[in-house]
Amino acid sequence: MPQKPKPLDETLSARAWWGKELRNWRRVRGLSSKALGAKVHLSGSSIERIEKNERPCNAALAGALDVALDAGGALVRLWRHVEEEVARGCADADNLRTEPPLDSFGAQGTGILGVNPPVLLDRSPSAVERRSFFALGGIAALAPGTFTDLLPKTGPTALPKVVRPEDIEQVRTAANTLAGWDNLYGGGGIARSSSAGLFVWAKGLLTVKRPPELEADLYAAVGRLSIVMGASAFDAYEHEDATHLLQFGTWCAEQAGNWHLRATALNWQARHEIWCGRPDSGLTHAENGLLRSDRLTHREQAMLHNARARAWAKLENPQETLAAIGRSDDAFAGARKGEDVEWMAYYDEAQHYGDTGHAAFDIALLPGQSPVLAAHRLKAAIEGHTDAYVRSRALSRTKLATLTMATGDPRHAVALANRALGEVGRLRSKRAASDIRDLAKVSARYARTPEVAELRERITATVLA
Repeated sequence: MPQKPKPLDETLSARAWWGKELRNWRRVRGLSSKALGAKVHLSGSSIERIEKNERPCNAALAGALDVALDAGGALVRLWRHVEEEVARGCADADNLRTEPPLDSFGAQGTGILGVNPPVLLDRSPSAVERRSFFALGGIAALAPGTFTDLLPKTGPTALPKVVRPEDIEQVRTAANTLAGWDNLYGGGGIARSSSAGLFVWAKGLLTVKRPPELEADLYAAVGRLSIVMGASAFDAYEHEDATHLLQFGTWCAEQAGNWHLRATALNWQARHEIWCGRPDSGLTHAENGLLRSDRLTHREQAMLHNARARAWAKLENPQETLAAIGRSDDAFAGARKGEDVEWMAYYDEAQHYGDTGHAAFDIALLPGQSPVLAAHRLKAAIEGHTDAYVRSRALSRTKLATLTMATGDPRHAVALANRALGEVGRLRSKRAASDIRDLAKVSARYARTPEVAELRERITATVLA
């Protein structure tokens, strides 16, 4: 029989206190240690050791765990007490940052925070205070959802009293930075781990007073950040998170009256639904994005027609797929320099060829279809992508290797695949890993060929790394 988890003594230290809160949140969310570990790229035993204060944790990991558990910033705020305790042990007290009491976080006098004893500003809670705190239920006794919009009024994540243009620019910068990391490292890497506090702060700005002239810009900036995070979650196979973030981003775009951002959000919703095996839903999102296409740029129209093409391809309808690719080509041909918003800069010729090439790939091996169009476009995408878009290049190269293997040229396919593996090995992208697994399946019939056998071994090592 499985052993009962060891009781945790939160009175030993702030870190032990935090570890117990982590376990409480995990149980409230109904996650095993293994399931939580998978969300932050750790083993289940590592999660258990963090809970028992037997394994080091840091602020970045604390933030990632907070996001994985949808704790609304609660674990991030509690982590400050751990940092304060550590600092007290190695620095003069005059240099320490004071922290606000938990009951100043917006629920003073109501709910469980209203009856909890105060956490003093100048020191971490004592053992007696911790026992009293948990005797009354502590943080874990609150419904986790109550933390979603609960933000500190002071401290590093403090919200301004009034939103300024500079605050909106910070959100834009955060979105652009995360998008760059996502393209370079994949959705499961630094982009995913670094986004927790950013999103909590950015979303919190929507609750802050702002001049009417900043309303649209604020919603657009927060929506853009949510879309970037949703795309990153999609790449990391955090599909529930991706769905919620992309829906929220779409809502923000509509609140802002921003047709360009709305098109981007619906494009990502379409691509996510298609990848998750719901092409009909994806097609609906793409066509919804094309409503009032007269308000969209040529690249935005091309992007959404690509999503339509991918949906029709997954529905195994070559005629509609090719028609959508043609519509995308026509739209892209009319693109003019300077007409697009900054985040559409990624949609260059390489991206266009890659997106249409992926749609063509999905019909290339259907009866009566030719692989020529897919091969040509994927090759053009590979040649055009710069090092800033490693994942896009790796995805296209993997698809081309798979197509080449499937059409009977294993030696050429191996050469392509080895280059793709070199790039996939640098990423934290479950989408890229999934495509590599598909390549392995297609290569099975050539498994006795020495080059292919070696490739299959390398695929195993890369996917399991």
